[in-house]
Parts: sequence; structure tokens; C-alpha cells
Amino acid sequence: MIDQNSKNFDWKQIIAISFVIILAIIGFNSFVVINPGEAGVVSVLGKASDGVLLEGVHFKPPFAGNVDIYDLTIQKFEVPAQSSTKDLQDLTASFAINFRLDPLEVVTIRRTQGTLQNIVSKIIAPQTQESFKIAAARRTVEEAITKRDELKQDFDFALSNRLEKYGIIVLDTSVVDLDFSPEFSKAVEEKQIAEQRAQRAVYVAQEAEQEAEANVNRAKGQAEAQRLLRETLTVELLQKQAIDKWDGKFPQVMGGNGALPFINIDTNKIK
Repeated sequence: MIDQNSKNFDWKQIIAISFVIILAIIGFNSFVVINPGEAGVVSVLGKASDGVLLEGVHFKPPFAGNVDIYDLTIQKFEVPAQSSTKDLQDLTASFAINFRLDPLEVVTIRRTQGTLQNIVSKIIAPQTQESFKIAAARRTVEEAITKRDELKQDFDFALSNRLEKYGIIVLDTSVVDLDFSPEFSKAVEEKQIAEQRAQRAVYVAQEAEQEAEANVNRAKGQAEAQRLLRETLTVELLQKQAIDKWDGKFPQVMGGNGALPFINIDTNKIK
């Protein structure tokens, strides 16, 4: 009798423990914790339920329910793009795109795109390509290079409008690389060489013009100096200069061919 009661007690313990374990498993599978910066979408038997789960503890159907977690923090992906400019030149670029998912659109994203990898490959990449085509087609390849900021502004505007309807918020973009065709690269190099030569020719011409102008100014200055000198050399001034330079002696003989000689007069005796 004792043995029978012991067996019945053991079975009761086993059933009770099993029941507790089952309840624990059900309880564990009935709740989900959403961390800050995340959002969850509950799917029951593969169908996404309405309503997004934000940070905190949430109830979900046990066993039949599954929760897909989406990262709401800033994501960064580098996406290549290629287009033709207004002057039909090939232009390639690589964009670093910073974005995040709109928490209110996570359920739609789950239903239409699924994973983050699908979002990047099926939405962001093709829309980046189309946005770059719009921005590049508005300008020549030279303008795309010299006015790079304007190109980026057009690209940002087009991309933001296109991704917004998918629940993707573009925070910032940057042009990682911008390349053009080898033909245009050669043309740019030749143009730069030609511009340098033209600038050198202009410099030489300006230098020659300045030198000629300096010579003219020097000639004008010399002519003015000579004119002033002639005006100051009057007859009276010349006579005064001759008297100032005379040493008080008359010449002994003046000329020939029958000319009368001067007599050397002793001026001391006259006194």
C-alpha cells in the first residue's frame, strides 16, 4: 500500500513539474522584448499583423507567432551608379547613403520588402541609380565636376522623394567617387594645357606692353628734361658761365691768315 501511494505521489510530482515547465515555455514564447532603436513586426503563421512593436515588453501568440526585428538606427551603405550627362558623356559615381527606417512604416516594409538586405538591393540601389540619372542629365560632364555640390543637391532631392514612399528616410549622402570617360579625361588635360599656354601668352604680352609703356615714359621724361634744360640755358646765363670760367688772361695769338696778333699787355703796369 505504501509503495502504491509512493508511486501515485511520484506521478503527481512529475505531472506538476511538467505542467510548470509547459507553462514556462508558453510564457517564454508569449512575450518579446524590443530594445531601444528597434521595432518589431508580429507574424502569425507567416502573415504580418497590423501594428508595430516599439521598445519594451510585448505579448505575442506562443509558438504560432514570430517577431521580425528591424534596426531603426542609422544605416550606411555604399551604392554605385552610372549615367550619361547632357553632353552624352559617361559618368560613374559611388554614393555613401545614410538612412533609417520610418518606425510607422515597418509593417509595410515587412510585407513588401522583408529583410534589410532586400531593402538595399531592391529599393535603395535602383532608386539611387534613377536619382543619379536625373541629376547628371541636367548638366554637362564639366559642370558635373566643377559644380559638384549642385549635382549632389539634385541627387539628394530626387533620392529623398523616391525613398520616402517606401518608408526610408534619407539623412545624408556623400559622393565617394566620381569618374568620367578616358576620352573626356584626355580632353580635360588638353584643355588645361591650352589654357596654361594661353595664360602664358597673355602674361608675355602684358609684360611686353608694360615694358614698352615704361620705355615711352622714359623717353618722355628725357625729352622733358632736355626741353627744360634748353629753356634755362639763356644767352645771359651762357655769358655769365663764360666769365665765371675766365682766368683773366688774354690769348697770345688769335688766328692766322693775316689776322692781327693780340699784344700781351701787362695789366699790372697799367695800374
